[in-house]
Amino acid sequence: MTEDVVAAKQPLGLWKSVIVGLAGLFYAYAVWNALSYTFTVAPAGINAYGWFVLIFSVLFPILVFVIVYVLARRRSTGQLAIALIAGLALVAVFWMNVAALSMLTTSFLAL
Repeated sequence: MTEDVVAAKQPLGLWKSVIVGLAGLFYAYAVWNALSYTFTVAPAGINAYGWFVLIFSVLFPILVFVIVYVLARRRSTGQLAIALIAGLALVAVFWMNVAALSMLTTSFLAL
């Protein structure tokens, strides 16, 4: 007969928890910044595409954090840190695109 061996879940570890916590603060700042920008730009009047971009800019850091964490949680501490930093860089590039798009489509440059 064979035994079914179920591996017990191992705790994340102290250093991994610290890295995930610190990275989570940076991702939370990206979400907070996107929310603030949404509330600032919304009264100016935006179309449906603008709403989609602004709402997606709020959700994008959350999605990236979850995907990076799921993909890198079983890797070493250094690889987890690099993956979280790479995800944060992706969020920063996306945010720069949102900021550039909003500057081109609004009348901020006319002032």
